[in-house]
Amino acid sequence: MKQLKLGAFMRPVSIHTGAWRYPGAVPDANFNFKVLKQLIQKLEQGKFDAFFMADHLAVLNMPIDALKRSHTVTSFEPLTLLSALAALTEHIGLIATASTTYEQPYHLARRFASLDHISGGRAGWNIVTTYNPDAALNFGLEQELEHSDRYRRAREFYEVVVGLWDSFADDAFVRDVEAGLYFEPEKMHILHHKGDYFSVRGPLNIARPVQGYPVIVQAGASEAGRQLAAETAEVVFSGVNTLEAGQALFADIKNRAQAIGRHPDSIKILPGALVVVGETYEAAEAKRAHLDSLIHYESGISSLNLALGYDVSGFDPDGLLPEIPETNGSHTGRDRIIELAQRDCLTIRQLAQRAASYGGLIFVGTPQSIADEMEQWLCESASDGFNIMFPFVPEGVNEFVDRVIPELQNRGIFRKDYEGTTLRENLGLARPENRFFQPGAGEFDC
Repeated sequence: MKQLKLGAFMRPVSIHTGAWRYPGAVPDANFNFKVLKQLIQKLEQGKFDAFFMADHLAVLNMPIDALKRSHTVTSFEPLTLLSALAALTEHIGLIATASTTYEQPYHLARRFASLDHISGGRAGWNIVTTYNPDAALNFGLEQELEHSDRYRRAREFYEVVVGLWDSFADDAFVRDVEAGLYFEPEKMHILHHKGDYFSVRGPLNIARPVQGYPVIVQAGASEAGRQLAAETAEVVFSGVNTLEAGQALFADIKNRAQAIGRHPDSIKILPGALVVVGETYEAAEAKRAHLDSLIHYESGISSLNLALGYDVSGFDPDGLLPEIPETNGSHTGRDRIIELAQRDCLTIRQLAQRAASYGGLIFVGTPQSIADEMEQWLCESASDGFNIMFPFVPEGVNEFVDRVIPELQNRGIFRKDYEGTTLRENLGLARPENRFFQPGAGEFDC
């Protein structure tokens, strides 16, 4: 029987703008280490595959009237936080977002290799390209890279990083005390990479990661993003919001992967899903309505403008969305909003509320009805699982773990215990071979 894979989207701890104001919620949960520790331990109790952290390299570029209402304005740097949480957990994966647009491959390779060793093989890297004019200004640039340039840079960046992770054979470090030999030099490879965007000598000054490579995650759904996912990703975090869209993206990415020689099962497709649980469907809907009522229009319209990459605040809030020109921003977010507006005939005010609350896939209902929908997505090849988003914390996490997880387990579609010790083992992903050192081979290059 097929098995669901579940990630927990935890930066921000809730994707919903009104989450921090919900009754019983912890207003500073996004920046409260004690609370985050409790949340990840609860998720591990529920046998979640991974704790997933998004990231931004600037304060969100929105008007101050919206920014002052945002609980995401202060958050921990992901790799620092996950390194601390690694010592407080044993099984759950630790996935951090890191940008290929404003990072350097050597720095990033070191940090993720370190996290993989610290956690005993539980690290994952969510590869993103960054569109945010304010982020460019934070890194000494006057304007951001063009969309196509960002993806070409990302592809080369990935090749450099995995090449650096392969700097040493798995058995290079013999640590022979009697002979005084710490490592075998013929099992070290120097990369000598020179490309269009990077020049990196190597080798990495860290042993090969426990998993070979940390699990590679990718979230882009544009044409360039899908191709990058097919070539590099092992987990795809998608933003589809209907079963049919999920099936189309699922088939497209897996077919692309198969066309270049990868097994379709080597990529797990996990749509983001906001889950609101209630004793009845009506009770769950009431929670969602209350949550949405906590969104200020200033927050909503800024979230909408950010998603569209275009300012619509000057249009009639109760009118329909005008034609939106293509921009240099995220194509995925823009296309999803436009599709939603056209499908449901929503006004700008309604779209603003959706943008601030989450415009993607939402499951609202009882544990049984939510499990029904998740099982349908799994069995009808729309997903391999989900990246769960919680409407508020801690209640949202507790309800999912205590009530939805047992329902999934009783149906035999979700584990009752972890299968292995590494994130790869739990996701059913193979450990990659070292591209420079096959069994019995060696190399010395100074």
